[in-house]
Amino acid sequence: MSALITLDSVSAASPDGRTLFENLTLAVGPERTGLIGRNGVGKTTLLRLMAGEAAPRAGEVAIRGRVAMLRQTPFLGPDDRLADLLGVAAAVDRLARIEAGEGSEADFADADWTLPARLDAALAEVGLDGLDLNRPAVSLSGGQATRAALAALLVAEPDVILLDEPTNNLDAESRALVGEILRRWRGGAVVVSHDRALLEGMDRVVELSGLGAAVYGGGYSLYADRKAQEAAAAERDLAAAQRDAARVDREAQAAREKQDRRDAAGRKFAAKKSEPKILLGAMAERAQNSGGRGERLAERRRDAAAETLADAQGRVERTRALAFDLPPSGLPTGRLVLELDDLAFAWPGQPRLFENLYLRIAGPQRIAVTGPNGSGKTSLIRIAAGKLDPTAGTVRRGVPALMLDQRAAILRDDQTILVNFRRLNPAADRNRAQAALARFLFRNTAADQMVGSLSGGERLRAALACVLLGDRPPQLLILDEPTNHLDLASIEAIEAALAGYDGALLLVSHDEAFLTAVGVDSRLALN
Repeated sequence: MSALITLDSVSAASPDGRTLFENLTLAVGPERTGLIGRNGVGKTTLLRLMAGEAAPRAGEVAIRGRVAMLRQTPFLGPDDRLADLLGVAAAVDRLARIEAGEGSEADFADADWTLPARLDAALAEVGLDGLDLNRPAVSLSGGQATRAALAALLVAEPDVILLDEPTNNLDAESRALVGEILRRWRGGAVVVSHDRALLEGMDRVVELSGLGAAVYGGGYSLYADRKAQEAAAAERDLAAAQRDAARVDREAQAAREKQDRRDAAGRKFAAKKSEPKILLGAMAERAQNSGGRGERLAERRRDAAAETLADAQGRVERTRALAFDLPPSGLPTGRLVLELDDLAFAWPGQPRLFENLYLRIAGPQRIAVTGPNGSGKTSLIRIAAGKLDPTAGTVRRGVPALMLDQRAAILRDDQTILVNFRRLNPAADRNRAQAALARFLFRNTAADQMVGSLSGGERLRAALACVLLGDRPPQLLILDEPTNHLDLASIEAIEAALAGYDGALLLVSHDEAFLTAVGVDSRLALN
């Protein structure tokens, strides 16, 4: 299988100079590769190297053919349209000018007459057929934006597609659609994801870790089985190496003590002066030579044991676990938290997303807003948080609330994690802020990283730390797809913490296991 992308002894660092991986060698051919690893290990950076958007710190990246990338968060400006998100705005405008009789000679020369048909086919394949290309991009739901970005890849027809968390924000139907697109794809595909169902359809899984890149044939289940076997074997080998190193040390100590006793006996014998000096000298020389040989043998055995131990330790990756409890919010039972009465909303010039909607939250209730992509879930919770005005209806807010959106917009890219925490929690001194961030695995100098340099998972983890571990968590916490970008261990830790949270929750999530784990009481379904 010929390689479309080849990485040879590649090393990379984060924008702040932190080493992500070193001496990584990998080839990507016309196959589906799942790329997994914990947050911050460098998965997105590796995709950017494969796309030719960044240069490695060391090593070489060879790209043969055209590469297109689907990002975690599309870059959208306030005036962008669906055509911009599809990457065809200039070409669409050119054809529009020609159809209106206003085309220039250059327009006719550069016109792509096959584009409308290819656009229609791509939008239909991702379930967005019929959408106006001039529709404001900001009016699209997160799932619709992801579908549009997938359509952009299909229109571009590259040799290799790079997908960074493609199922984030997507409902079950859309997640299945991504899997189907990948199943039919005949070029190369590299998929960064924590979606186990999507990873099951991969031809191979590459795990990026502090130990480098390990390649496993097959989908996620085969990877998980092999990984568990390797981890258990590595732990057994490490335990055996530790026992062997301790035994060698004990034996070396016993040999030294035995030699010391012999030397002491020899000195005592020599002190009697009952033997000729020449004989005593020969005896001393033999004892010295014997002791030297014993020390050299013991040293070689210690070196061998230390080398075996170091090798065993190198095959066991030690990662820190995320675990924390939330302080009480002080929300009384029965207290009015939020009331939405006869609510309706529509984007300008668009049909209403919902109308005649009623929702009342009292006390520490947990409500999940559900529905297909584009039904208005994110718009609804933004209204609840006071970040968007309804088209009709009233909103009553009875307690302090805080919303954490998919992009963690409460954080400022040009500030460090620590500065962001203290800005959002002004009563926290530096020591308390650092202690809180350490519980979210931002220890010591890690808290001084600029937010703009963080991976998607690290950014969300930092935002959660700022929101959840301040002086007092909000009595209403509004979360929009909080498991997006998080690795599996982090998701489990967030689930455990929210399960013990005594405030009210208003959630949007397509992760059914997450909704069950945090104890959702009821659901508000949008159509």
